[in-house]
Amino acid sequence: MKKALILLLGFFYLGILPAQNFQRLLDHLNSLPVSQRQAVVDSFMNATATFPYIEVDTMVHFVYFQDAQSVAMAGDATDWNPSKNLTRITGCNFWYYNTTYEADARLDYKFVINGSEWILDPKNPYTCTGGYGPNSELRMPAYQVPPETAYYADIPHGALKDTTFHSAILGNTRSIRIYLPPGYSTGASVYPVVLFHDGLEYITLCKANNILDYLIAHQQMVPVIGVFVPPVDREAEYAGDKMDNFTRFIIEELMPVIDTKYRTSRDSSKRAMAGASNGGNISLYIGMKHPEQFGKIAAQSSNVTTAISNTFANGPKLGLELYLDIGTYDLAELIPLVHNFLEILRTRDYLFQFYEVHEGHSWGNWSGHLRLPLIQFFPAAAGFNERPTLKNIRLGPNHPNPFHGQTRIPFFAPVGSMAELTLTDTSGRKLETLFRAIVTDKENTVTFNGQTYTPGNYFYTLSVDGYRTSRIITIER
Repeated sequence: MKKALILLLGFFYLGILPAQNFQRLLDHLNSLPVSQRQAVVDSFMNATATFPYIEVDTMVHFVYFQDAQSVAMAGDATDWNPSKNLTRITGCNFWYYNTTYEADARLDYKFVINGSEWILDPKNPYTCTGGYGPNSELRMPAYQVPPETAYYADIPHGALKDTTFHSAILGNTRSIRIYLPPGYSTGASVYPVVLFHDGLEYITLCKANNILDYLIAHQQMVPVIGVFVPPVDREAEYAGDKMDNFTRFIIEELMPVIDTKYRTSRDSSKRAMAGASNGGNISLYIGMKHPEQFGKIAAQSSNVTTAISNTFANGPKLGLELYLDIGTYDLAELIPLVHNFLEILRTRDYLFQFYEVHEGHSWGNWSGHLRLPLIQFFPAAAGFNERPTLKNIRLGPNHPNPFHGQTRIPFFAPVGSMAELTLTDTSGRKLETLFRAIVTDKENTVTFNGQTYTPGNYFYTLSVDGYRTSRIITIER
């Protein structure tokens, strides 16, 4: 005990406690005789509460503190390829890998020991369950844990009902789970409905029932009935040669039974469908084929097949409202598909909301953002939407201004209102729509890249339900 205290005090006087720069620790270790390095490492590990070790908001140091022949990091940021090798300090069991991520990033990862053993980070207390089990979770300093994913004993809870459903069209049987909102059994109301693909995972991994309970209890959305449908042959049903039959199963077999057994609204504007990855693809596909049945579609980190993008680009405009998101560290093949689809939606003037988040292709990402389409599609009828007035609509000054490259534009609007932010030249000619969606937060920020515009003065204008306000913006050389 006394020896450890002496080592820690010595470490303090060397000026390399965790509050100091990690590089100073490495430089000091490499300057020491090999025989003295382990003692300094032990002191550093004892003095540091959590790992990965993060400094100046964006710099991350992954650390492994055991004997090994090799250590690598794999995760969302590497497409789960163990390509980021940790470096070992000679003479001690201290491995490290340095990198940077955005201040609000959240990423799943694991360590790969000796090329084959995939383990959680022993020094990281945070984990997130994915489709293949738990992963360590990197939480950057500005990341905020979404409160709605947790279970709260002191709020009303919906009931989950299990049933088995056989499809004659597909020739298979699957277990389906129904969420009935609080108060359903004692009332007579007709409810909006949300159908979730990969339905059982949306409960076990996404915590969708917790999210529904929380949003309803806090009057952020109206009560809804949830229909959680799992796949049987996922690839074929969601993105392959069974898509049409799976669509028929949902429209012709499943929903007529659900609509008969439960008090679901038949109004397409009160019927939504949600899915992630290929589940997002089948959501878009069924919405495209049957907008008269499901008028609201949420696609998280979605695949977007050619048939979908071509139909939205070249076919008649569909009566759909959409939500899409994608992660900065998502699957590389999906990112351009989503962005190309967004351009189609903008060109065809669809009503949609889009978010790009500093996360990966994971249930942690989808769980943390599921509230956005739910609030967008079914905002609370009372106590949530303010009536837009000049008092609660405000357009902030962009920063930096003047600017070269990118600038950030803040604006405030009532939750649930339709907001549009446009860029015009000094004559009033519209140049670009920077934002157009139903807002789910009062405070919003849009990042504008002005590199393609000639230096000079422009205007950006916020329009919310008939109210308009503008500011000048200056692009410099």
